[in-house]
Amino acid sequence: MSMAPSSSSSSEQEVMMEMNMTPLIDVMLVLIIMLITTLPIQNHSVNLNMPTNTNQPPPLVPPTVVTIDVDFDGTVLWDGVAVTRSELEAKFKATAALPEQPEVHLRPNKLVEYKSVVGVMAAAQRLGVTKIGMVGNEQFLK
Repeated sequence: MSMAPSSSSSSEQEVMMEMNMTPLIDVMLVLIIMLITTLPIQNHSVNLNMPTNTNQPPPLVPPTVVTIDVDFDGTVLWDGVAVTRSELEAKFKATAALPEQPEVHLRPNKLVEYKSVVGVMAAAQRLGVTKIGMVGNEQFLK
């Protein structure tokens, strides 16, 4: 009996041509978990200074009101007059410099892009306007 190698022997193992994917998947899952746990929490919020004492009597003289409209195409209107960004910032500086700031009512159009409204709000905050409020929010209910 000779021990000649035979090509039809079932005891020989064939060479596996496929890569074992299990270790690769395990490493990828660990990397994803590490990425998720190390990401900082994103806060998409706007800080608001809410009134603290509401027991004060209403003022005897009604406050002056400035109305800022943001049209559907991003045009900013200051009391009905169209202004550019530089004129808007100059008006915000003048408003912030007053001893008694007027109330600024911001009224965005329903179709305006969010970045246009936020740009106006950011400019007001950056230049020191403290009395600003959103009006006309009932148009967003539908």
